[in-house]
Amino acid sequence: MAESMAGLKRTHRCTELSEANIGETVTVMGWVQRSRNKGGIIFTDLRDRSGLLQIIFEDKDIGEEGFEKAYRLRNEFVIAVVGKVCKREGEANKALKTGEIEIRANELRILSEAQTPPFPIEADSKTKEELRLKYRYLDLRRPDIQKNIILRSNIVNVIRNYFLGEGFLEIETPILQKSTPEGARDYLVPSRIHPGNFYALPQSPQLFKQLLMCSGYDRYFQVAKCFRDEDLRADRQPEFTQIDLEMSFVDVDDVIAVNEGAVSKVFKEILNVDVPLPIKRMTWKEAMDRFGSDKPDTRFGMELIDVSETVNGCGFGVFTGALDNGGSVRGINVKGQAEMPRKKIDALVEFAKGYGAKGLAYLCILPDGTYKSSFAKFLSEAEINALVKAMGGEPGDILFFAADKTNIVWNVLGALRLEIAKIYNLIPEGRFDFLWVTEFPLLEWSDEENRYKAMHHPFTMPMDEDVRFLDSDPGRVRAKAYDIVLNGTELGGGSVRIHQSDIQEKMFEILGFEKEDAYSRFGFLLNAFKYGVPPHAGLAYGLDRLVMLMVGADSIREVMAFPKVKDASDLMSEAPNVVDEKQLEELGIMLRPVNEVN
Repeated sequence: MAESMAGLKRTHRCTELSEANIGETVTVMGWVQRSRNKGGIIFTDLRDRSGLLQIIFEDKDIGEEGFEKAYRLRNEFVIAVVGKVCKREGEANKALKTGEIEIRANELRILSEAQTPPFPIEADSKTKEELRLKYRYLDLRRPDIQKNIILRSNIVNVIRNYFLGEGFLEIETPILQKSTPEGARDYLVPSRIHPGNFYALPQSPQLFKQLLMCSGYDRYFQVAKCFRDEDLRADRQPEFTQIDLEMSFVDVDDVIAVNEGAVSKVFKEILNVDVPLPIKRMTWKEAMDRFGSDKPDTRFGMELIDVSETVNGCGFGVFTGALDNGGSVRGINVKGQAEMPRKKIDALVEFAKGYGAKGLAYLCILPDGTYKSSFAKFLSEAEINALVKAMGGEPGDILFFAADKTNIVWNVLGALRLEIAKIYNLIPEGRFDFLWVTEFPLLEWSDEENRYKAMHHPFTMPMDEDVRFLDSDPGRVRAKAYDIVLNGTELGGGSVRIHQSDIQEKMFEILGFEKEDAYSRFGFLLNAFKYGVPPHAGLAYGLDRLVMLMVGADSIREVMAFPKVKDASDLMSEAPNVVDEKQLEELGIMLRPVNEVN
């Protein structure tokens, strides 16, 4: 039977106690990690969010009734203990922060009993993630998850204090917004008061933070909840948290400088890691040419090499065909793996096909200097030697090549580079490589919609020297956009915003928006721009991704308290779920059978 804690007040968390407290009478509360009866003495490990503390129950200290209660203790019982801090008898437990001490209990209250949990509450759980997420409230008790969640809180506090110290104002923006479909799908919320109308949950606070700049709040930030109805990956969730900011009267360098300060501050205070400043920068074009990715992992080499000129006019039709169609031929050099088994090569070929490749050419430079290749018979000896030289090939290396449209070649070799690095453990651990990627294309062509789309969003400013190409060659225009990348993961992105009405109108024209349509979608922002808008720019970090990388987790689910799974459902609360017919009637919504919708 559960007891009351009336009259008791916790004096310490478990690991707040140390040898300095020996001789003190203290009150601790928490969960039973495990309990062991050793012939008249019961040893119990008490756990709270701070860690473990050993409790000793002996009838001479706690009395017969108290000892009987201690005998009943099982894993996950919630208890309160009053006792004296003593030096641990016997050998200290070096694995515990409290390994030098123990509590000799003189009072025990069982505040709540517990059923046997469906999996052990322990670090580095081997339990399937689906089961852990179904019982997330138990999973959150595990010390490694608690460490992540506590670290996340500390990170937010450091970031918040930094931006406040830099003159930013923390301002909340609305969760119920107008849908402005241009990008990922919105989550829609039906309005009962306005039948047939919908709010949208924000994909970002973008428009409202720009309005705040129009309103004179020249430095804004927010820890913002955002929502996107998109397919999930390890570092994506339908709802996520951004560290969002905007600044007035600034350009690219100003935004980068203040954010480098934030990154440096949080890594120093949380991990005691010094981030070298300034963070290196790389243009989007250079990143794609060297790494096949706009978020390159620069912790290892194996960079892409353009051999289009070298193989131009050779006898291999796959290469020349790609070049004739305006594409390119590029390769990567996997050092020391010339004797890679054919089965593994074939697996890499299939992997490349998953990224759009029609195939993957390879050339092994054997230790004796001879070649084993999928295409060498189509090339002369001089052409092969020139190709090997261009690739920096040496005996023992294997060279892989992709030939196609350049964007496909980038995607294929960029992904292949990462896959090979994982297979052969080429990525150093415990290292943080930051990078700014700048000068993104302003626009990207959509074959599906037969129009240009904004690579970031419609309010991104073109680079000054490229504005003249908006009419004649819009695909050539670069943006004043920048992403911050850490270890091959995009941490955040932002841009200088358009504040001139003529450039904004031209942008909408290129995107295929009629003026009326643009005002229908974004009129409240465009109207605000008529009343004096300062030059402004901003950036947003993915907080979940940042924490994931800082703690070394494989998924953001390990650093979020209540995450969703890949189908955007919550296994614990069983959301999403059906609602009462009465609720649908109030909203004026009638559901159609799924087979009719499809």
